[in-house]
Amino acid sequence: MTSKADEALGYEQARDELIEVVRRLEAGGTSLEESLALWERGEELAKVCRRWLEGARARLDAALAEEAQQDETEGSE
Repeated sequence: MTSKADEALGYEQARDELIEVVRRLEAGGTSLEESLALWERGEELAKVCRRWLEGARARLDAALAEEAQQDETEGSE
């Protein structure tokens, strides 16, 4: 479950923190417990990024649909 603090993160903030989490996991040298905590944090950050990207896609699709509708309206006049 994503926390309120995670929901307030911007895309770039979440992405940057996710990059750091992945870097730490790939570097190794962490305990099993710390690795699991990092993995869980990474999953949450990935969800935040995914929501931002899905929202951006929806806005883009809506803008393109509106533009296409305007083109059709102008073309029929």
